[in-house]
Amino acid sequence: MGLAGVAVMAAPGLAWAQPADLFYERTVMTAADQRCGLFAPEIGAALAAGAQQARGAALRAGASAETLRDVERAAQAKASASGCGSADITTAAARVKAAFSGYARITRQTYAGDLAGWQADRILSRNAHWRLAQDANFGPDRLTFGLAGRDGADALVAVARFADDAEPYAAHLILRDAARSAQPYLERWNGGSTAGLPLSRRLPPRGALKTYSAGARSPAGADLRPKGADGGWAFRFPDAAAAELARLDPREAVAVEFLFPGDQVRRAYVEVGDFAAGRAFLRVATR
Repeated sequence: MGLAGVAVMAAPGLAWAQPADLFYERTVMTAADQRCGLFAPEIGAALAAGAQQARGAALRAGASAETLRDVERAAQAKASASGCGSADITTAAARVKAAFSGYARITRQTYAGDLAGWQADRILSRNAHWRLAQDANFGPDRLTFGLAGRDGADALVAVARFADDAEPYAAHLILRDAARSAQPYLERWNGGSTAGLPLSRRLPPRGALKTYSAGARSPAGADLRPKGADGGWAFRFPDAAAAELARLDPREAVAVEFLFPGDQVRRAYVEVGDFAAGRAFLRVATR
């Protein structure tokens, strides 16, 4: 079967079949674009973001990471076997251009997850604002976490409003250390799907965790506070933390810990979800 009607890679009847098929199709064309230069940068970036989103959907529906690696290898082999000027490549590229031609004009996107999602906003502005954000409640306290900045310059930030007006002196971002654990720790249920699995049960044991300390702390400006909050504290994490977060399995969670005097700690959980796809979506506007 040609690229214009790429083969179905997933077994029929499985819940993850459709997103895995979509991941295959978009990966084929991403690989073909990298080899043949088929698309303008904004179309190529949109296609790559779409492939990331399809991969996340397949994983959350129960596909294994090993299965999707096989799908990715098959897609890359398919692209390599087709000549850049072939009818298959030309027809499939035209379909991609038609499908994604309006993507660069989309300024906001919602990436739903199992329990929480990301809101992406790639409007360029001189004012600091959330570019990719997820909201969470932890006890009576509220958190907004994600990428914030102005003019397309993004920083990984946590902004929290504490109901009792407590003032944390530090914050840590805790996530799986890929050097210690190559695979996520997930308690699977519902036939392999992670839907409904609490975020607190999506982190590995402490020995497989990595911690990033926030490098900056300040009162939160009104533009970044959780909705309706009249105050709060903002913490900025290293750029390396954002890159590592984007490499995690979308079914995982990370934790943000706030440290208070007297050895008190309050912990919030954030679903990794389609952070990588949302981050790729933001980059379309900067190309």
